Amino acid sequence: MSTASDTSLFVRLFGRYLREQGLPITQQREVVAEVVFSTDEHLSVDEIEETLRERGERIGKATIYRTLDLLVRSQLVEEHDFGEGFKRYEHRLSPQPVHEHLICVECGGVWEFQSPELQEVEARVGRQYDFQPTRHKLEIYGLCRACQEAGAQVSYQGLTCPIESV
Repeated sequence: MSTASDTSLFVRLFGRYLREQGLPITQQREVVAEVVFSTDEHLSVDEIEETLRERGERIGKATIYRTLDLLVRSQLVEEHDFGEGFKRYEHRLSPQPVHEHLICVECGGVWEFQSPELQEVEARVGRQYDFQPTRHKLEIYGLCRACQEAGAQVSYQGLTCPIESV
């Protein structure tokens, strides 16, 4: 979790981005950014809105979405689509900026891990194809231990052909 001083620094970085873009630094934008920067979680818009409400802030979803769009454009925050029907947001200023994700398809939990081997593969493949990688993304979907212990199972049905064979 980010410290209060880290969060304040990150919010100031966002403010600098807004100034550079000629955009106003509003209290609402700062408060939304503070929520995102104060945790290492992957937050949904609903979770951000709930946190704001718990803090006594009344900021509408449209403002939250617009602020998140600016945070993503600033490259301080990354947008993730883990196949849940909504996006999640994670700030990129953590002690482990390069990491991968494990996503439980049952409970929606997200866990981060680092893989030096993956970074080596990225570099090797880049050299092999004379390609300069700038970033990568690895998401592994499955069942977490708790969901497995609760009896959850994943069915592998594969694709079916819509044309009947004779």
